[in-house]
Amino acid sequence: MTGEEARQRFVEAKVARLATADRAGLPHLVPFVFAVDGERLVSAVDHKPKRSSALRRLANIAENPHVSALVDEYDEDWDRLWWARADGVATVHRSGSAESDRAVDQLVARYDQYRHRRPDGPVVVVTVQHWTGWSAGT
Repeated sequence: MTGEEARQRFVEAKVARLATADRAGLPHLVPFVFAVDGERLVSAVDHKPKRSSALRRLANIAENPHVSALVDEYDEDWDRLWWARADGVATVHRSGSAESDRAVDQLVARYDQYRHRRPDGPVVVVTVQHWTGWSAGT
């Protein structure tokens, strides 16, 4: 799979997994919804219940901004398996900033759930440095 094909898989996917790590390299993985903005992935902390407002992914990004995001497809027909990964550097933007507002607008356009209640938490922007992927069919 080419880098552009991997990027296209992200454009088409509705959910991915975001991998962060703290300063010591301890990994943390969570599902997240996102939008693709050129060579960036944008996501926001939304109103869904969380254990705490001090999210580990945000703390990890502050300590170690290098992240990976993964979308994939599993099928009993293993000729249909694929995965695509975006590796990059993440930044966190507080609600109300121009960067945050732009990202939230993109998320609202992509997810009906956000049209009824816009995310008002911090926004994560991943500047993708490398798109990669694999497909059993190619």
